[in-house]
Amino acid sequence: MLAPQGSPAPQGNEDQRWMQRALALARLSKAVSSPNPAVGCVLVREGALVGEGYHDYSRKDHAEIVALKQAGDQARGATAYVTLEPCCHTGRTGPCTEALIAAGVRRVVAATVDPNPKVSGQGLERLRQAGIETTAGIGESEARALNDAFACSMRNGHPFVTLKAGVSLDGRIAPRPGSVETGKPYFLTGPQALAQVQVMRHEHDALLTGINTVLTDDPQLSDRTGLPRRRPLLRVVLDSALRLPLDSKLVRTAQQDVLVFCSFAPIARRQALESMGVRVEELPGKTRGRISLDEVLGRLHEMQILSVMLEAGGMVNASALADGLIDKLVLYYAPVLLGTGGISLADGIEMQQLALQRPEWTQTGPDLRFSAYLRDPWQA
Repeated sequence: MLAPQGSPAPQGNEDQRWMQRALALARLSKAVSSPNPAVGCVLVREGALVGEGYHDYSRKDHAEIVALKQAGDQARGATAYVTLEPCCHTGRTGPCTEALIAAGVRRVVAATVDPNPKVSGQGLERLRQAGIETTAGIGESEARALNDAFACSMRNGHPFVTLKAGVSLDGRIAPRPGSVETGKPYFLTGPQALAQVQVMRHEHDALLTGINTVLTDDPQLSDRTGLPRRRPLLRVVLDSALRLPLDSKLVRTAQQDVLVFCSFAPIARRQALESMGVRVEELPGKTRGRISLDEVLGRLHEMQILSVMLEAGGMVNASALADGLIDKLVLYYAPVLLGTGGISLADGIEMQQLALQRPEWTQTGPDLRFSAYLRDPWQA
């Protein structure tokens, strides 16, 4: 728990209750706030809710401003519960610290400090200088999980990468090649896991796969939740020789939301794909024409992509793990055995021991969901 130079975080039920409401609002901010963080804010005066809101990038106002506008004069003397430290610098909008001070807020409870170096700790300090009581750390773990991608981008300069896969009990992600029909996705897991994956897609800025997965499964890789999002889900394909079929589901559904990275782009092929709404970028292959995933992630960072979910085959997974590019694992273990010849989760490398942080197991229908961090995105 963080409370830098602030008062000890009280553990009263009221603080916990109102912060939970702010966190629920912050969850509504997912997919509509990127490339900004997902933030919720609640204003409480004399035990009653007087204002609340969450950040929507398109509407510009930060969560605190939305709540202050709703509260009006009732913000004076209120406590603000905010899931991320209020900003103290001018960007697309003015600093939230000054708005809170001007409104006469008595106390600010922040779940976590801001990972942005322009703010980190300074927002709370500015409020204290103005005579506002501050507390940090209530609901910290939940608030941080909502903004792992923002923290990773701010502190480490690259997108937060989650490797997601359905896995058999013997560590395979697909049956032996040739044993199932080509061109149709093969699902190891049950409907509950598949529904969770759709929610995960909704919460990410981009999905990334390799051309072999496209050629084998012909996936669409879309967000089918129907929930609002500010930017279309970017579907990214690593395709060094630009083999992406023109009749694939990805191409047929492309609306400038499919991005193909290749190491060589024949003009006619590139023009055909681009005429169908596919974006093509050429990156020189470093090893036998293979595209550098590290360079791809760097390019996505330049495009303000904060989060990438890897839904790929064994070779891409292996490369990403070997190069240390994965921040989090989410594996759905199905109660099946695929046996010898099945495709491994990380194909073509001898897996080294990985230090897993905060491992969690949960039951998801007939499957077991395992998640763990490979590194803490809140640490530079």
